[in-house]
This record gives sequence, structure tokens and C-alpha cells, in this order.
Amino acid sequence: MFRVQVPADDMPQIERSHDYNFDLAVLGGGSGGLACAKEAAKHGAKVVVFDFVQPTAQKTTWGIGGTCLNVGCIPKKLMHTASIYGELMEDAQNYGWDVTRNSHDWGKMVGNIQNHIKGQNWKIRVDLREKNVTYYNEYATFVDKHTVKSVNKRGAERTVTADKFVLAMGGRPNYPDVPGASDFAITSDDIFSLKYHPGKTLCVGASYISLECAGFLNGIGVDTTVLVRSILLRGFDSDCSEKIGGYMEQSGVKFIRPGLPKKIECIKEATADTAPELRVTYTHNGEEKSDIYNTVLFAIGRKPLTDKINPESIGLKYDPNGKIPVNEEELTNVDNVYAIGDLLNAPELTPLAIQSGRLLAKRLYAGSKILTDYVNVPTTVFTPLEYGSVGLSEDQAIAKYGEDNIEVYHTLHTPTEQVVREPSELDGYNYAKLVVNIADNERILGLHYLGPNAGEITGGFGLGLIMGATKTDFDRLVGIHPTCSEVFTTMNITKRSGNSIDVEDC
Repeated sequence: MFRVQVPADDMPQIERSHDYNFDLAVLGGGSGGLACAKEAAKHGAKVVVFDFVQPTAQKTTWGIGGTCLNVGCIPKKLMHTASIYGELMEDAQNYGWDVTRNSHDWGKMVGNIQNHIKGQNWKIRVDLREKNVTYYNEYATFVDKHTVKSVNKRGAERTVTADKFVLAMGGRPNYPDVPGASDFAITSDDIFSLKYHPGKTLCVGASYISLECAGFLNGIGVDTTVLVRSILLRGFDSDCSEKIGGYMEQSGVKFIRPGLPKKIECIKEATADTAPELRVTYTHNGEEKSDIYNTVLFAIGRKPLTDKINPESIGLKYDPNGKIPVNEEELTNVDNVYAIGDLLNAPELTPLAIQSGRLLAKRLYAGSKILTDYVNVPTTVFTPLEYGSVGLSEDQAIAKYGEDNIEVYHTLHTPTEQVVREPSELDGYNYAKLVVNIADNERILGLHYLGPNAGEITGGFGLGLIMGATKTDFDRLVGIHPTCSEVFTTMNITKRSGNSIDVEDC
């Protein structure tokens, strides 16, 4: 054993019993990997992060920070916000404002969003340097369980050894085995930096990514269609998923359902500032049809990058879909290799990856015993009608505890800020639901919300589920009036009763 002095005076010291270059090597510079690396360095570990983005089929690439910052949560939320501003401009007229909703400037929006992202890329690199984390913008693959070989964009190679490894490479969008798909279509990896206006757009898939993209595109005035194979938002609460679909249809999004793409052909190529023209052949209810679109966006699922790191060289076990089985401490079948984030059979959420990365580092280098809770994880789908949830869906609860043991409290609600706008087909979709376990003192198993500010509302109530709150606890809570969140403190109608769930005015 020998002691390694960490450069910063206030940093802890760790005992090291190896001769490797680093205590910890993190493969992947996304949210989870960065959180793990910085936390480990904070506790005295010598840490290196490898991160390298392979260009997409359309040659899009980006900097450090992973999917969330560059091609996920952040640009998605900003474009969602752009669409909300358009809706608010219409509502503002009912509040006395003389507002005219003009055309949307795609280039200006994309430019401002990309400027923000690039600024964050730079801040991350500075932050790593200040926290004594070594960063290599290089693609790393395993040689053996303590060694990786990395290659930079110029082809220069480097060999690095480490005592432990954390896999945090995340995943990338899938393309279907459809002629022309990867040649002419884009994914969510491309849409947020698209240099030309997307024009008439077809979003393929019923995932939250597909519906979010369709929602904000429609919201800024893009002619948008969604091609759906079967159900919407698989894995989420079915009541809420169908309400989202209904709301989106009423707001102008067109759905082809059920449908499958068969072929994509380029009729007219894109220019620097003009979208291409693409002929899409698809089936709808068994009948083959075709239509012309300017942009086709596939959002049919994502695949972890597990097979890209030479996992066979270390005997790493992983599922056919690329997911890596781990124990409760995120340890793989290789005794010094851990995995976090989207590589696991767990919710693919940035805060969850960050949490698991930090807790893993604390267990490895700070003596902590705290494990990550992968069940009661709040999340929000930023569709035009926002959807927040935490815990189990109604179907999941019934499957786990039995239908006789499950009660569902639910209600419609009307956000106060919407009561003075003109009645429309968009009314009647705001909804809230509590799924409870009758056999366990009506303990809350799942909370679901459709309406404005879903993330803020769900994130707050998520603590209640972690603490084991019951329906009685929610009833005891005094809600803030007039807000959407108070609807969870006054629910008294059960699905089983069959009574009307129209909310009463105060």
C-alpha cells in the first residue's frame, strides 16, 4: 500500500494498492459518467474520462456532455418552450394583450440553442480540469479488464490502465431495416441542430421522443404527422398516454395508426438552407400508401453502445438489446467493471444516471452504503400536454399486487390560467390520478398528472412516494390555491365507483 497525495490541499487522501495509471476510468462523458468521475475525484481518486461522439448517419456530431445536454433533455425542453410561447401568445389575447402570432424563425431558435449548448460544453471541460479529472476526447475500447486502448479523431492511439472502470456510454437511436432510412432520414441526434427548416415532417414511432418532437414541431407551425405501429408511450400509464394522443390530434398533429414504414426515397436533395423532398412508402391498416415529406425523423427506440467497447475481451455479459445486467451496486459480472445510466435495464433518465453515478463513487471511495432507488423515480414527458409520473402505472400496479388490491383515485382539472380562454377541443384533457394499494393502508404506488408544469408538480410529490405516503397523508396536506398541484389533495372519486370526474369550480 502506498499513499498518493492529491494536488488540492483540501482534498482527501486514499490508499492505493495498485500500479495502474488511474484508480477509476469512466467510459462516457454524459451526465452519469461525469457525475461519477467528479464525485470520485472529490474523494481522492485519480480519475480519467473518455468521451468521443461518432457522427450520425447524417454526419451530426457534438461535444462533451452526453445526450441530455447536446441532443436530448436540454434542447428538447427549449424547443418545447418555444412551442409553448406560441400557445401563450394566443391565450394572451383573452387577457387583454394585443398580440399577433407571426411566423417562427427556425434558424434563430436553433442558433441560440446551439450557442447555449456549446457554452455548456466548454464549462464542463473547465470543470473537469478544476476538479482534477483527466479528460480524453478519444474512443476507448477494452484490451483486458484493466486496460483500454483509445483513439482520437486523428487516429492517434493511447493505452491507459485503471483499477476500476465505470461504463457510462449511453445509447444512440435505432434505424429500422427499411430501404433509405439511414440514407435520408434523421433521428433526435440531428433535429436540434438542423440547419434548415424541417418543413413537412413525419415522426416515426410512438416513443416519448417521437411524441415530444412531433409536439414542439407542430407547436411552432410545422406540418407534422406521426406514424405509429400500435400503442402510444409503451410502459407509461395507458389512460394518460391515450389522452396525450387525443390532445395532440386536437392541436393539429396527424396520426397514421397503425402504420409501418416500408421505403424512403429522395426526390429532391437538400441544400444548405432547404429541406429535401422525400417519398415515404408505408402501410396503414394493411394497405400500402405513400406521401411526400421534407423530413423523416425516426424515434423507434435506442440501443446501448455496449458492443462498441470490445466487451468480449473482458468477458462482459450483456443482453441482446445491449443492456448490461448488474447487481444492486451496479457491478457487472466483471469484478472491477460497473455500469450506470442508459446501459441498465432501468428508466433512461438523466437525473437517475447522475444519482447512480454519484452514489457509486461514494460507495467506491467514501465508504458509503447508500444504493440507488430505481423504482420511485419522477419523470416528465414534454408533450404539448405535459405528463408527469412517479411510481407504478395502473397496469403495473395491478400486475404486481392484483386488481382487487388496487384502487385508483382520479379527476379532471382545469388550470386557472386557462379559464378565460375561448372554449376549444383542447379542453377536458388535464387529468390526475393516484394509484394506491388497498391492502397496505392505501399507500401511494403511483402518481400521474397531465397538465401545465408537470415536471415541477411531479418532482415535488415524488418525495412523498419515497417516504411511503398514503392516501390519508395526501388528504391531510393543505393544497395551495389556485394551483394544479392542489388537485392531489382533494381527490375523492375512484375509478371503481364510475362517478363523474369533472372537477367542480371553487
